[in-house]
Amino acid sequence: MQNNKLLRMDNVGIVVESLDNTISFFEEIGLQLEGRGMVEGEWAGRVTGLGDQQVEIAMMATPDGHSRIELSRFLKPAVTSDHRTAPVNALGYLRVMFAVKDIDGMVARLLKHGAKLAGEVVQYENAYRLCYIRGPEGILIGLAEPMENQ
Repeated sequence: MQNNKLLRMDNVGIVVESLDNTISFFEEIGLQLEGRGMVEGEWAGRVTGLGDQQVEIAMMATPDGHSRIELSRFLKPAVTSDHRTAPVNALGYLRVMFAVKDIDGMVARLLKHGAKLAGEVVQYENAYRLCYIRGPEGILIGLAEPMENQ
């Protein structure tokens, strides 16, 4: 038996221009800000392969404490590409999906924060109501409301 088993997924990283706007958006969804600070120094550049870097981060946690999103704002080096408006069938990481109660209420609140529906809220069989939303800076997220019979 191997001892190299997966323990957990710690977080998903999202690079943004405005930490304040993105923190506010994810707080509206229900995540909580765990901490905010700078990551810099030679060790950090060795991890990422970017060399000398300076990054402001914010860690957001789900209410159950099991999942996190790490928001990063790169001060140095400058951001080199932008995938925020990629369509939902683009290659690479696409979105984070959140299970919610009252998807209609959640969508209404997020639209007031400047979010836009990518399509529409739809029902998948008798299991979920689902939608994709573009939040601040075009970040794509999914919302899924389990149906009552689940």
